[in-house]
Amino acid sequence: MKRILVGLSGGVDSAVVAYLLKEQGYDVTCAFMRNWDSITNSDILGNPTLDGDQCSQEKDWDDARSVADSLGLPLLRIDFIEEYWTNVFEQFLSTYRAGRTPNPDILCNRYIKFDSFLEFAREKGFDVLATGHYARNGVYHGMPSIEKAADRNKDQSYFLAEVNRSCLDSILFPLAEVPKPEVRRIAEELHLSIAKKKDSTGICFIGERKFREFLSNYLPMKPGRIVDINGNTVGEHKGVLYYTIGQRKGLNIGGTGPYYVIGKNIHTNELYVASTSDERWLYSTSCLVTGFNRLADFETPIHCTAKFRYRQNDQPVLLEQVDDSVWRASYPEGIRSVTPGQEAVFYDGDTMLGGGVIDRIFLGKEDLSIKIEETIGAHHGS
Repeated sequence: MKRILVGLSGGVDSAVVAYLLKEQGYDVTCAFMRNWDSITNSDILGNPTLDGDQCSQEKDWDDARSVADSLGLPLLRIDFIEEYWTNVFEQFLSTYRAGRTPNPDILCNRYIKFDSFLEFAREKGFDVLATGHYARNGVYHGMPSIEKAADRNKDQSYFLAEVNRSCLDSILFPLAEVPKPEVRRIAEELHLSIAKKKDSTGICFIGERKFREFLSNYLPMKPGRIVDINGNTVGEHKGVLYYTIGQRKGLNIGGTGPYYVIGKNIHTNELYVASTSDERWLYSTSCLVTGFNRLADFETPIHCTAKFRYRQNDQPVLLEQVDDSVWRASYPEGIRSVTPGQEAVFYDGDTMLGGGVIDRIFLGKEDLSIKIEETIGAHHGS
């Protein structure tokens, strides 16, 4: 009988995973990961404890314990606080300092859930690690692969793009074919305490927060000018690092508009915007992707689809390898708001081919970021 370790987060998805595997006759043990500690992390930075996340995390632990008790399953508790800080949060902050927009959930899956946690499972003699991700175990050209979940509205394969390929035969996604409403129904039928608990939408393992205020504890706000594409100062931002390409809300620009963010310059501390009547500055026709994590065998160039952000519909692209570390995705018809620092994830049908970080974006042969700065600079000089 296979011994399976289930990552039990205190949420409804992982709870139902534990139940389903137990019902299928597996030897199931649950484990709760604690990866964030305000007191420890505050000591590192010399900051005060931050807005009650200790209580939130302990509430998740209590919920996980309640689920394990209800299902009659053993529950372990393990800390990866140092690993999370070093491999996820510091990289998260570093990307923001560079003026880019990172995805901490992807880093968390790569370095914690399917690295440190999987290593823990193997050391304890478990055969498989199971999680509550909405994704599917598949086979592509005879090798293990990750595929999209049946519930397309909840599919989370995008967040698994950086998982090490070597672990694919040791992980299991029991919710592959189970739609979210059915997960809720099962939890309610079992009278689990978390049956109606809301899904987490906060930063991986850190939880729900007022994001800008949270980030300011680590990256202090530095107000500066908001400049439109014509070189006019149209407002003041609270900190150029806190804005992302395509953003419209929270700019607080009066008068004409509305505006959306088209770029930023961390050296001059300027945020670049354009009116919504001039959306061409949001569109690119290709991008360079670095740190590509290959999850399947395929020949390049390949016509496939891509997601440049989680909720985006699949976009047709031509993917080709430029050199050992750089890939190019081309989409001549143009795609809106492809953002440096975010993850580009590529698929052949339902199968995930791999993913990497968007490094540069182009409109035709021109680097769009440089073109925007040159256009604004030309107006300044006129």
